[in-house]
Amino acid sequence: MLETVPGLALLTTPAVLFFLLGAGAAFARSDLAVPEPVAKSLALYLMLCIGFKGGAEARTAGLDGDFLVAAGLGVALSALLPLVAYVVLKKISRLDHATICAHAATYGSVSVVTFAAGEAYLAAQGLAPGRYMAAVLALMEAPAILTALLLLNRSAAGPSGRPGGALGQAGIMREVVFGAATVMLLGSFMVGLVSGPPGLAKLDVFVGPLFQGALCFFLLDTGLVAARRLMVGGRKLTPPLLGFAIGFPVLSAVLCLLVSRWAGLAVGDGALLAILAGSASYIAVPAAMRLAAPQADAGVYVTSSLAVTFPFNLTLGIAIYAASATWIWR
Repeated sequence: MLETVPGLALLTTPAVLFFLLGAGAAFARSDLAVPEPVAKSLALYLMLCIGFKGGAEARTAGLDGDFLVAAGLGVALSALLPLVAYVVLKKISRLDHATICAHAATYGSVSVVTFAAGEAYLAAQGLAPGRYMAAVLALMEAPAILTALLLLNRSAAGPSGRPGGALGQAGIMREVVFGAATVMLLGSFMVGLVSGPPGLAKLDVFVGPLFQGALCFFLLDTGLVAARRLMVGGRKLTPPLLGFAIGFPVLSAVLCLLVSRWAGLAVGDGALLAILAGSASYIAVPAAMRLAAPQADAGVYVTSSLAVTFPFNLTLGIAIYAASATWIWR
């Protein structure tokens, strides 16, 4: 059985199996679909649960030096990884400037669902991270997008290539700082932090058992969307871009593990931070880039993150990063 093989237990969890079910249904051209409003509601619910539970449990544990170190590393990685991705993408692809910037932001920002799956897997392996990592997740959403905006401003493409269009930089910054993902994650974290254990007790069922069912439902829809995007836009992903979609997250995660070990983080925190570094955004970045760089080809950077990197992390990457953390920390 797969669950008896170290590192492959993730493949037998209901969340991953529902993702595979959705992908299989899409490849079989089933008419199975989750209405868009339902999918958005599920995404907001997942972010609320992650943020609130993280804040409540961080209140119990205390926001100590470990949180500050993890937050500092997370923000630095989110800000710097897009620069590395930008340089690599310039060398291996012929994408236009705007698409490269959006692609770089995608691989500097993070995936909420990958975080949820990774946190659950680490806890099952006895590597439970600190609950304040939910706040680190929220802090890592925006820096990559801000770095991408700086890269966009380097474009000499003239007025038609200027980022932001009629909305301007103020509108873009507002979307980044006050976007749904950032507000929900940080806002619910603060609510949990203020209400503490009594508040968590009142919402225990809502943010506990129901969360797992919602995650499975959301991943069913994600599997459907990812497979359908791959069937439609897969031809845009050249072999170098496919290699980047897997190789860059792995290198980012390994770098994060080494830095986390050097910084003295606990193994669970380091492993989850590596899972975040190895993830790619398919919610926050597309929303921001729709404003900042409407000319960027979403068929490339969204398909890459959602249809290639996300399935890789969900089926293999998380287990690989966790096993690597155990080896590095021994």
